[in-house]
Amino acid sequence: MKETIEIDGVRATYDVLGSGPRPVIVMHGWGCKGSTVQLLAEAACGSGTTVYNIDLPGFGESTEPTEVWGVERYTAFIEEFVRRLGLKRPSLIGHSFGGRIGIMYSSRNDVDRLILVDAAGIKPRRSLWYYARVYTFKLAKHILPKSVIDRWRTKAGSSDYAQASPMMRAILSRTVNEDLTPLLTSIKAPTLLIWGEKDTATPLRDAKLMERRIPDAGLVSYPEAGHYSFLDRPAQTAAVVANFLNVNN
Repeated sequence: MKETIEIDGVRATYDVLGSGPRPVIVMHGWGCKGSTVQLLAEAACGSGTTVYNIDLPGFGESTEPTEVWGVERYTAFIEEFVRRLGLKRPSLIGHSFGGRIGIMYSSRNDVDRLILVDAAGIKPRRSLWYYARVYTFKLAKHILPKSVIDRWRTKAGSSDYAQASPMMRAILSRTVNEDLTPLLTSIKAPTLLIWGEKDTATPLRDAKLMERRIPDAGLVSYPEAGHYSFLDRPAQTAAVVANFLNVNN
């Protein structure tokens, strides 16, 4: 069921799955939208949960922020979303950029459970351009024909980044350099880390650092999977997510 809400000047769209008493919020990665992480939303949906799968501001059918937001503003957006809908102790699932929001939100709010999937949040060691290119290419491999991907390999740069609005480019430039490492020790919720061992955008070393710093964290990693590990290993991911959330499908 598609819903909309206006918060902080942004008209945001989200899907609602299920009708259980335990809320789960799913947040996609950069350049994506709610439908990209539909597998995660469906895995979290069962007789005990209601799942909110959001097009984050500036993506999908949601409008862009009118200012250059950082992770703080995106987190404040989710906090207001939770307040407006009257949600209590939500569980959060964040992939890549959505993981940044999950980290900050969980570091200062009461959360039932946290799932970070190939999450960003550790300051990258490479350039902004590199990460814009990698994020786009990794997703495209799952949705475009091989012939198109092969042609793309011969071109430099990221078409998504080049075509993005000046506002969203500025937001990417700001958020990609925010280091959330100091927040990890403040996360009290049980945390599941799901990672691709071949992830070059948010490498496995980031997951291992998060596992060490978050007090109650466990890591599940997939050999040969990349930055979209949940798409590379859909069945395993669905089972792991449902088990962690104690979803009774």
